[in-house]
Amino acid sequence: MSDPKRVTVVGAGVAGLCAATVLRERGHQVEVIDRGPGPGRHACSWYAGGMLAPWCEGEMADEAVVRLGQTAVDWWAARVPEVSRRGTLVVAAPRDSAELTRFSRRTGSYEVLDTEGIATLEPDLAGRFSTALFFAKEAHLDPRAALTALVRRLRECGVAFHFDRAAEDHHPAGLLVDARGFAARDTLADLRGVKGEMLILRSTEITLMRPVRLVHPRHPLYVVPRGEGHYMLGATQIESEERGRVTARGIVDLLNAAYAIHPAFAEAEIVETGADVRPAFPDNLPRLRRRGRSYAINGLFRHGFLLAPACAEMLAETIADPSFTPEIMDEDYRERATA
Repeated sequence: MSDPKRVTVVGAGVAGLCAATVLRERGHQVEVIDRGPGPGRHACSWYAGGMLAPWCEGEMADEAVVRLGQTAVDWWAARVPEVSRRGTLVVAAPRDSAELTRFSRRTGSYEVLDTEGIATLEPDLAGRFSTALFFAKEAHLDPRAALTALVRRLRECGVAFHFDRAAEDHHPAGLLVDARGFAARDTLADLRGVKGEMLILRSTEITLMRPVRLVHPRHPLYVVPRGEGHYMLGATQIESEERGRVTARGIVDLLNAAYAIHPAFAEAEIVETGADVRPAFPDNLPRLRRRGRSYAINGLFRHGFLLAPACAEMLAETIADPSFTPEIMDEDYRERATA
């Protein structure tokens, strides 16, 4: 009979590490297995923007994403260093002012800024935009630094890590949590891949203090400061299961949008390019599925760092109380598990 206090988490991306953190905090003996050489190296978490921006995500995401994501800032700030609580600035080119209006109608908890207000927040954007939306309660972090910090914290709490090891080569004695992301498509038939491409630029000619989102009818962009003149650019979203290959079109679209925010980005050094596949279910909402002593947590789509804490808390509560029904529990799978 399996020991419910012993849990093996498969996958050291953001979902797996958040699950391991919450379970260890609740007194479980936890070990983590990952086929990569380190945390997040074989997960889309490595290429994430790290924005903790539930209200901005409400532009296109379900209400559940906005609601569940509001716990993320405090969760991360309590466990990893350097969560930046400076909000999110959303802008649009003058010709796309209707897009900014549309964005405002689909979101909430923002302040409308004029030219002076924009310049006060981001002096290097002075005179470039006449109107912006400022989401003051949002935050951001460096995903790679955050994952590394979680691993260090877990190791200090006695959690064992087994990197460069496949799940099939390990035989856990207790409960199993599958947090493999897109790699779990071998057992989650309805999981699909949504490819995202990213750039990291380095510039000494512009300074931004917070994430800046450019709304555009075809090529939206976010620019996230990473410190020491480095900026992460992202937002491409392609229905594809192709991993790793960065396309010329994706890079051109990102650079053109960055130039629209500030021409200084045209002279920036390209430090890194990357691409990976976000795991998503048909409705782009996460799922918790249970079968026997195994749990699968997946489908965080583009909301990994935003939703992983809430999903991990619901997973831990489900393990502690089998009668608990979290909203992300898949009904069909729960019925199969109890049949």
